[in-house]
Amino acid sequence: MSFLSLLEFNWKELLLGQEEWPFILEIVIRTVIMFITIVIGLRVLGKRGVKQLSIFELVVIIGLGSAAGDPMFYKEVGVISSIIVFTVIIFLYTIITYLIAKYKKLEELIEGKCICLIDNGEFSIKNFKKENLGSDEFFAELRLNGVSHLGQVEKAIEESSGEISVFFYEDDEVKYGLSTMPGSLDHPLKSIVEKGQYSCTFCGYTEEKLPGNAGTCKKCGKKNWVPAINKRRVT
Repeated sequence: MSFLSLLEFNWKELLLGQEEWPFILEIVIRTVIMFITIVIGLRVLGKRGVKQLSIFELVVIIGLGSAAGDPMFYKEVGVISSIIVFTVIIFLYTIITYLIAKYKKLEELIEGKCICLIDNGEFSIKNFKKENLGSDEFFAELRLNGVSHLGQVEKAIEESSGEISVFFYEDDEVKYGLSTMPGSLDHPLKSIVEKGQYSCTFCGYTEEKLPGNAGTCKKCGKKNWVPAINKRRVT
C-alpha cells in the first residue's frame, strides 16, 4: 500500500465504524451504567454466585454478561432494555435458588450431584466413565491436591462445582497404589520381570505379582500393569 493510499484510507470508519465521534462519550456513559448494574446484580446474587460456579450459575453469569455487553457499544440497544433483562435473570435466579433449597431432586437435576471417583485407592470405574475425565487431566487435579499415588487416597469426590475433594489415609495406613506422576503410564507391562506390587493402569487395582505373565485385572479385565508405589505424603 502506497503512502497516498494510506492517506486516502478511511481511518474514521476503521476506528468508529458507522458512528460519529460524539458517540464515544455515550459509550463511556453506557459502560459506567452497565458496570454499576453488574456490580449490583452480582451483589444480589451473593458470594456463591461469584466464587464457585455450578452449571446453573454459569448460565446466569453468561446471561448477565451478554445483557451487559451489548448496550455498552451498540447504539440501537437501549440501556433500559438491558436493565430489564438483568432484573428478569436475577428474579429467575432467586426463584430457582429457593426451589433448589426446597427440593433435593431439583437441585440434582439443575446443579448435578457429587460423584465418588476414587474409593479405597482404586478408581470407581462406572462413575469415572460418566464424568469422561482423561487420566492426564484427573492426575493433574490429584497432584495439585498433593497426591502422588492412589494408595494415599481413601476417597476422592468430584463436587457439583467440578472441584475435587480428596480424603487421605493416615500415614501408617498408606498402601501401594497407582502412581499419578507424569509419564507413570507410558510403559505398561504385560510380563513381570521382578516380584513386587503392580497396579492396573485402567482402574488402579493393585496386587503382588510374580515373574511371568502379568495376567488380567480381577476388577476390570484389562491387561496393562505398572509398578505400584507406597510413598507417604509430603506435606
